[in-house]
Amino acid sequence: QVQLVESGGGLVQAGGSLRLSCAASGRATSSYAMGWFRQAPGKERAFVAATPWTGSNTGYADSVKGRFTISRDNAKNTLYLQMSSLKPEDTAVYYCAANAGYGGTNYRSWRYWGQGTQVTVSS
Repeated sequence: QVQLVESGGGLVQAGGSLRLSCAASGRATSSYAMGWFRQAPGKERAFVAATPWTGSNTGYADSVKGRFTISRDNAKNTLYLQMSSLKPEDTAVYYCAANAGYGGTNYRSWRYWGQGTQVTVSS
């Protein structure tokens, strides 16, 4: 079993920055692919970024490319999402996900989920 706990969300003004963290525990999480998804009210959960266990070949949604950076520290079993130049449309609950294989952009392909952390960007 894998447990994921997100932190770092909050309220920020447009143009500001936040860093989300996801602490992973359980079986061999350092060998799992990990990713971030987000869900705005009334919308389906959407892919934000993901990384394989190596930390290379990261993938991003077009809407966040150049503004968000995903990274991981396998020694600390922690995943990060550095968010910059935030926009009001980035407002959502952000979820950390993990999967034994690379799950891609479809949230249904990811097995393990955190409880989510709220990010609110004011205009």
